[in-house]
Amino acid sequence: MIRRPPRSTLFPYTTLFRSRTHTKESRLHFKIFEKSKKGNDIEMMYSKSSDSLAHFRVHPLESSSSKFREQQMKDKNGKFFCAKHGMVGSTGAKTTGSTIGSINASNGNGGQPAGTKPKFIAVTSLEDVQAIRAAEFHPNGKLYAIGSNSKTLRVCAYPKMTDIREDHETYQPTVLFKRTRHHKGSIYCLAWNATGDLLATGSNDKSVRLMKFNSETCNVEGEDIELTMHDGTVRDVCFVEDLSNKSSLLISGGAGDCKIYVTDCVTGTPFQALSGHSGHILSLYTWGGAMFVSSSQDRTIRFWDLRTRGCVNLIPSPPSGTGAVKGSPVTTVAVDPSGRMLVSGQEDASCMLYDIRGNRIIQCFKPHTSDIRSIRFSPKAYYLLSGSYDNKIVLTDLQGDLTLPLPSLVVSEHKDKVIQCRWHPTEFAYLSTSADKTATLWGLPPN
Repeated sequence: MIRRPPRSTLFPYTTLFRSRTHTKESRLHFKIFEKSKKGNDIEMMYSKSSDSLAHFRVHPLESSSSKFREQQMKDKNGKFFCAKHGMVGSTGAKTTGSTIGSINASNGNGGQPAGTKPKFIAVTSLEDVQAIRAAEFHPNGKLYAIGSNSKTLRVCAYPKMTDIREDHETYQPTVLFKRTRHHKGSIYCLAWNATGDLLATGSNDKSVRLMKFNSETCNVEGEDIELTMHDGTVRDVCFVEDLSNKSSLLISGGAGDCKIYVTDCVTGTPFQALSGHSGHILSLYTWGGAMFVSSSQDRTIRFWDLRTRGCVNLIPSPPSGTGAVKGSPVTTVAVDPSGRMLVSGQEDASCMLYDIRGNRIIQCFKPHTSDIRSIRFSPKAYYLLSGSYDNKIVLTDLQGDLTLPLPSLVVSEHKDKVIQCRWHPTEFAYLSTSADKTATLWGLPPN
């Protein structure tokens, strides 16, 4: 019996299919998933329970007649699925319909056959006298901020990516704002708030600086607010929007007392100190609402809810190997836009996919050979982008059965350790920072 699956909030997608008018990441999926022998069948699975992710992602596909069809069947376990399309294979393998192996072809990249590696081009590269640690795109996608060990803060213009070609020559980005000696020490982290009018930076000088930034004039307005409640290096910062007061709250954490501080951005006053971690806080991430997540040197991940003023869930790092009792320190963490799935990167070069609602590990895998220092879902959560001390940036395909081995491949590389990677908010491009003293913007050539 053919049935339409329920419109569920399980997944971050409200429709089964997407048209070519969506973002570049969405458009990539039309040609990536070639039709199977049965026509428009695509692999998907739905869980009847709203408490579980079901470990499957929904794949968009546009029918040739422009009329969207849904062809689902029901298995013995009461789960809805379409006929398998052979899109998931072993790590690094060329598999039938593999998304990663077909990005170039789907992108109109010279008609290259499916299975060729996507070639990301270094569009711009900012050079500094010391290692560059922090990078973040402005929410409007037109700017990005860079912070380095040289204490310098820069805001650069995002270029037109339609102009790049395969023979593109990398150039220095246009710096619209620059402040030397922004901190007394190295800039370890930075973040924009959701509206892009606040920029926060953290440093090993034990301080956080909060600025009002005008994206139209590319300048700071008024005096900076300096926060000095930390007694160690500030390793990460993020913003949570206070919907009741229509204002932003700043979350910051790091070394020292291992506390997470919550600051009112209007008054510049810290009003909460959250205790729980016993090791340095290495990463913070928020995905909307009053929730955020932290990871630590103490080998744990903690979920926090500002409404309860405390930790609401704790996830230990998975054991590092066969026979191991303890896991590895968790260096980076992120949550997909739906708030259903978490990914973490560990010092032992492993990644963990975690079903938040089901409260269980989906799988652990190793896309790198050294410490993973940065990991992020793409804007539509089709891919993972990870950066490591092995100098490599890896793209991992999250489409299909998430319990099976995930296809991964190296898409770019630095001359030294990769410290951070950040996706552009709307385009299929990303930033990376490195100990090789560069911050590089990478993109795919258009047609």
